[in-house]
Amino acid sequence: MSFDSLGLSAALIESLTLQQLSQPTPIQEKVIPEILNGADVLGIAKTGSGKTASYVLPILEKLSKESRAREPQILVLLPTRELVDQVYKVFVSCLGALDGNFSVRAIYGGMSVNPQMKALAKVDILVATPGRLLDLSGKNAVSLKGVKTFVLDEADKMLSMGFKKEVDAVIAELPSHRQSLLFSATLNPQLADIQRILMNDPVEVQIDTDEGDTEQIKQLAYAVAEEKKGPFMRELIIQRNTPQTLVFASSAKAVDRIVNKLRKNRIHALAIHSKLSQQSRRDALADFKSGSVSVLVSTDLLARGVDVSGLPLVINYDLPRSPKDYVHRIGRTGRAGSQGEAISLISPDEEHHFKVIQKKMGKRVELITHGL
Repeated sequence: MSFDSLGLSAALIESLTLQQLSQPTPIQEKVIPEILNGADVLGIAKTGSGKTASYVLPILEKLSKESRAREPQILVLLPTRELVDQVYKVFVSCLGALDGNFSVRAIYGGMSVNPQMKALAKVDILVATPGRLLDLSGKNAVSLKGVKTFVLDEADKMLSMGFKKEVDAVIAELPSHRQSLLFSATLNPQLADIQRILMNDPVEVQIDTDEGDTEQIKQLAYAVAEEKKGPFMRELIIQRNTPQTLVFASSAKAVDRIVNKLRKNRIHALAIHSKLSQQSRRDALADFKSGSVSVLVSTDLLARGVDVSGLPLVINYDLPRSPKDYVHRIGRTGRAGSQGEAISLISPDEEHHFKVIQKKMGKRVELITHGL
């Protein structure tokens, strides 16, 4: 199947061709026609499945038939600034294909509120985190009464981060007559509650929901004493000599410590975590994606949703608390059919937890006890 058969305009298809996208993913095949038909959609698909484009494309197709309005017609809600930036860029990459001079804005906390308030004049598409959106709404800087399509993306992550109250408050400000689209990597009882409030007889689309699907990823694990993890990882990075390595650690403090050690050993590394400014985080991710820095060290802030094309290597310096977060972490590599490698450094205290992760994942990973 091609994009031509999904009901998209020639202009949007040409835009996709320029981005070297010719074949829709399974979720795009199923979701795009339903959104174009005006249905509410519940989409369950793992990260890397192409779900962002599955709603961006039909939203833009429908918007192209509308006139500009004084209030946002499209609202996309996401849990983190990084995800807002990523979805915003997908809209921007396709928006030029539309006639009508439609505009898209990204808003989130960690930035000055005044420029964001000024940027909200006559915006058609708003991509936002819930806290900053409610802040701006409370200042009467934006009205949600004109929203025709509402997207709640990465909904399970939104709830796990404790944003249910904020999500409920946003939903309460929306008009009752609208199209609602909910996307998530997993289903859980909290999500079902929001679905009942938010959606009207939704079409349910589930694509490849097996979170243990890591066949494209070569997984390795090394038994390493906690105090030897740093030197061992530096040797791994030097030995692998990949253009990009994404390292996950358990806390902002651990991330900063690892980055400092790498730099002292002449390995160019940058940090990303919630205690850094938004501009610092954005610059670090951009430098990593461009290849100007070879190692990026992050908390689970980058474990889901953020796409780094062709990333060859992920290293778990520390294990995450949740087996699902482990799969999301290593899922940053081995995407779009490419091969990837994920290496975990397991201290004696983490061995039991690693067994739990393997059981939940449904895949055994050999724990190597000897050196490199």
